[in-house]
Amino acid sequence: MSKNNLFNEEAKAKIKELAENIDFAMMETHLGSKPTHVIPMSTKDVDEDGCIWFLSNKNSEHNAYLSTENSIQLIYSKPSDMEFMTVFGHAFISTERPVLEKYYGKSDDAWFDGIDDPNLTAIKVIPKDAHYWDTKNGKLVSLLKMGMGAITGEKQDLGEQGDLKI
Repeated sequence: MSKNNLFNEEAKAKIKELAENIDFAMMETHLGSKPTHVIPMSTKDVDEDGCIWFLSNKNSEHNAYLSTENSIQLIYSKPSDMEFMTVFGHAFISTERPVLEKYYGKSDDAWFDGIDDPNLTAIKVIPKDAHYWDTKNGKLVSLLKMGMGAITGEKQDLGEQGDLKI
């Protein structure tokens, strides 16, 4: 894999591409303790500043942990497409009505009692450090390239990985 660090707008675009394509992240909170707290969360959006948004219940463990220590780790993984990303940052909980309206969708009714649910909150993650691995061609092409490399002994371009600096 070649190394390709991305900066500023390119980094924001890559975070958006991978977070929205993969969708579900393992959100890790309570980072200063062992064990940490990890829960799957669906990405609602990556905004123009590269911040990642989620909806959450105000009474959840991760909201409780974030209210006392806002460091957060997100782990995105889509093995079927050989796309991966980790994001370390700081999270902030919002109950602002315009934010909740922007990110709330009909599918969220499975978790909340509508947009007026008093337990509805949004979590904004501001990335501080991120890293990605992306084959660019998907799993099948990557496996074929690995096989070709094994047969020929020649190193194959299996994609790229690098740091994402906003």
